[in-house]
Amino acid sequence: MIRAKQLRKLALVAGDLIILYLSLFLTLVIRYQAIPDNKTWSIHKWPFLIVYLTWILLLFIFDLYDINKFISSRSLESQLIRTMISAGAVSVFVFYVLPFFSIAPKTNLILNIIIATLLLWAWRKAFFYLASGGSKISVLFLGDGKEVEEIVGYLNHRPQLGYQTVGVMERENIKSHLQSELKNSSVEILIVSEEIRKEKELVALLYKTLPKGLTVINLDKFYEAVTGKIPVYQISESWFLENLIELNKRSFEKIKESVDTILGIFLLPFLFVLYPLIGSAIKLNSRGPVLYRQKRVGKNGKVFELIKFRSMVKNAEQNGAQWAQSGDTRVTLVGNILRKTRLDELPQVWNVVKGNLSFVGPRPERPEFVEELDKQIPFYSARLLVKPGLSGWAQVNFPYGASVEDATEKLQYDLYYIKNRGLLLDFVIMLKTVAIILRHEGR
Repeated sequence: MIRAKQLRKLALVAGDLIILYLSLFLTLVIRYQAIPDNKTWSIHKWPFLIVYLTWILLLFIFDLYDINKFISSRSLESQLIRTMISAGAVSVFVFYVLPFFSIAPKTNLILNIIIATLLLWAWRKAFFYLASGGSKISVLFLGDGKEVEEIVGYLNHRPQLGYQTVGVMERENIKSHLQSELKNSSVEILIVSEEIRKEKELVALLYKTLPKGLTVINLDKFYEAVTGKIPVYQISESWFLENLIELNKRSFEKIKESVDTILGIFLLPFLFVLYPLIGSAIKLNSRGPVLYRQKRVGKNGKVFELIKFRSMVKNAEQNGAQWAQSGDTRVTLVGNILRKTRLDELPQVWNVVKGNLSFVGPRPERPEFVEELDKQIPFYSARLLVKPGLSGWAQVNFPYGASVEDATEKLQYDLYYIKNRGLLLDFVIMLKTVAIILRHEGR
């Protein structure tokens, strides 16, 4: 299931690299009105390989490899064009600012960008058409509830994932209808919710289906693999005991702590350089201090003082802690720019160096909100098992939360991160954070 998803991404990447080299070949043919000879091809292929690898990185940053939320046909063109404009800027930097190569293409580069954009567009249209229309794995859900309804809708709106929902069978119908359903349909996977797994009689019935060659998967595992989050109402305390194997994370945590410290110290000079400029802009725009200090809850519930550039009017919370809203009128003009570019969070580099914060982790919340949400959302305090971060899996996958429902959604992403955290996932989160900043999708 997860492997098939990764193979699709790998196929898309491999196809892109082939497409890009095809675009180079066509560029040279059009430019020189002839099939390129060995010398011409040789002096172009290696420099453009470096350029193409940066393009593929940009395609990843701009979500053009995210099969789960593959952009609709309507938005594909604009997304790809924005990506290739950035790719063109990077190419100019590689060829002209870092002149390591024997060529400095002008006409060839422009022509190549145009051809590559057209071919990448056609390749993606073809890829997702085939993925949507090919053979699909038939799935039957056993048990109902919010999560089942959500995942069924998720699959129905994403045919490129390769699943076809046969139906949803409620608990009271399983004993009388399951066997006939399996005879009359080509079900390959049974997705079993938490309520079904608790009934021994139903579990025994599922055991009898194994000779039919069916795969039985717990809903929480399927949900996690497909959506990248953990269904908080489909797990119990035993889930944490089975999935949070901290012994395997010790090496990663040591490496991560070292990277945080080194990168934090490296970024401190940028904070010192930008402080007078940003501070002056904040002061000119509104009254109040340049820096804003706020209590936040860190790892294992330890409260620390988080530092940010002030982005709201002075005394914005004189009536107590409030959820930040989209289009919040308390945000100043300069503050809005700082939030969109994430520059308001630059002083938090000091929190990273001090060890209160990591560059990647769950968002650190205020003590008032943590106390409130812990009463309303199951396992909310599990977020505190790891150090909070400047960015995180929830932050790059879900917009700024302003309600208990939003906090529940973000918790599901946080639990996925806590379970699966590692160097690769941290790297992916950092790249997605860069993409959000480039697309001006701040809070």
